[in-house]
Amino acid sequence: MEKVAFILKTTAHPTRIAIVQLLAAQESLSVNDISERLNIEQSLASHHLSGMKLKGILSSSRDGKNVFYALKMREVVDVIQCIAACTFL
Repeated sequence: MEKVAFILKTTAHPTRIAIVQLLAAQESLSVNDISERLNIEQSLASHHLSGMKLKGILSSSRDGKNVFYALKMREVVDVIQCIAACTFL
């Protein structure tokens, strides 16, 4: 239960959930790709991405000037899908 609580606390924002959903569908995405797909400022995407990376939800790699993010903790997708399937929402 502690791991579920950690996941919920770390992803408790619509933008973070959207980022997780994008990364569940793609192996990795750059900050630019994520900000464009979510129609948000790059600085806002970077803020959410770095926070989730610090918590161990995401990993990152650099290719030149681009930083690519990927899901490190795949269980996050299961928790989000389970909550989304609740009939009371």
